[in-house]
Amino acid sequence: MNNNKKILLLAFLAFVHFITHAQSNKTNENALLEEAKKAIAKSNAMHFDLYAKNDGSVVKLFAEDACLMAPNAPALCGRDGLAKFFKDAYETGGVRSGKITTLNVYGDGHEFVTEEGLYEVFDANKKLVDDGKFLILWKKTKDGWKDFRDSFSSNRTQQ
Repeated sequence: MNNNKKILLLAFLAFVHFITHAQSNKTNENALLEEAKKAIAKSNAMHFDLYAKNDGSVVKLFAEDACLMAPNAPALCGRDGLAKFFKDAYETGGVRSGKITTLNVYGDGHEFVTEEGLYEVFDANKKLVDDGKFLILWKKTKDGWKDFRDSFSSNRTQQ
């Protein structure tokens, strides 16, 4: 086989290897993203059940270094800050339950993914107190996927 044919054969083999490897990586990323989506759905399903206990257990869904960025307020970081936010929402805000709707999850599932969605919160009489949208940056930790940066805003005009 002459040198030109060898070069063409090697180039072809390299191309086939590249395509196969790229497809394998994409399959792996899809599997990781699906794993993250399932973990997020599970966390969201538990969120308001834990919140309703009003014992601070809802903060277990958050990374230890998480920050909550509520509208018109400074960021609250760390589990103590989050626990205070949820306690205040329960005791003075009248929020007793809620609903989280995920619209999309973006990312490759390796270390971080972003969730986009909608929320609704209700009082003890199941009356809608607020509704809005959110973006959450989820972080893969040794304890699984945890809410790392949580930012939300109401759909209602400020009064």
